[in-house]
Amino acid sequence: MTALPLQDRGAIVAGGGGGIGRAVCARLLEAGAEVVSIDRNGHPPPAGAESIACDLTDSASVAAAVEAAAARVGQIDIVVHCAGITRDGPLTRLSDDDWRSVLAANLDSAFFLLRSVGPPLRASGGGSVVLVSSINGERGKAGQANYAASKAGLIALGRTAAREWGRHHIRVNIVSPGWTETAMTAELPDDLRQRALAEAVLGRLGRPDDIAAAVLFLCSEASRHITGQVLRVDGGQLIG
Repeated sequence: MTALPLQDRGAIVAGGGGGIGRAVCARLLEAGAEVVSIDRNGHPPPAGAESIACDLTDSASVAAAVEAAAARVGQIDIVVHCAGITRDGPLTRLSDDDWRSVLAANLDSAFFLLRSVGPPLRASGGGSVVLVSSINGERGKAGQANYAASKAGLIALGRTAAREWGRHHIRVNIVSPGWTETAMTAELPDDLRQRALAEAVLGRLGRPDDIAAAVLFLCSEASRHITGQVLRVDGGQLIG
């Protein structure tokens, strides 16, 4: 059993069928939480987590999924947003759809999620929310204007929610990964991977469980006096 127990906690993971999302679900399950993933059809979470099909870019779909998840776990204590896509290209060549689809999947979905989980979190007496951003949302990244903007928006959104919800004993924090070995990054050119590896002062690239471990910490009582913070999990890429 993990040293950061979450017994009797109900958790929603948005994007729980993705590389980082599956690792987060697995960590929360190991810690004893009841976990519901809300994600697109065909993106199942790991065994032990329940699954609700949801179009995270549609506000009504997110609201309905949150309501259904709350009914399954009884009480919402933990919310993690892991959803994200990329549509890379030079800024002046990004199409309207490239821009809108990334902002919708990465940022709009987080807004819809937070708006829907606020009331049940208050009803349960508080809880923890974690948004998964990116170091590229902190520094910007050539070829990723849409992605970087969406991830920067998550930081501002999370800090705003932390300010608004602190009096309700709801903590909101952000995890900021560097390059993480997932199916999404596997599709990127190898020269980008090698550049990220050269930046990482620890000499390796991140794995989904590295991110999940940080999320678990921020969901646990070990971080009970931490809110509105950005926890960088990048092997030192940003300082490299």
